[in-house]
Amino acid sequence: MKPEISIVDANTGEQIVREMNDDELEQYEADQLTATQRETKIAEAKVKREAAEAKLAALGLTAEDLKALGL
Repeated sequence: MKPEISIVDANTGEQIVREMNDDELEQYEADQLTATQRETKIAEAKVKREAAEAKLAALGLTAEDLKALGL
């Protein structure tokens, strides 16, 4: 069973709910993959930032200290 899609006619307000066709399903799956990849990149960047901040903290520095030094 394919996911459903809801279409609303702007003129009449009529709502039609039906299964996605093959092209819509393909685009939906591609969009889901893109969203997952984006979320993964964001999570990886967060981990890297936290690791960098931990290294700075171990040296007794903060990100603001580096900015003040022009780094």
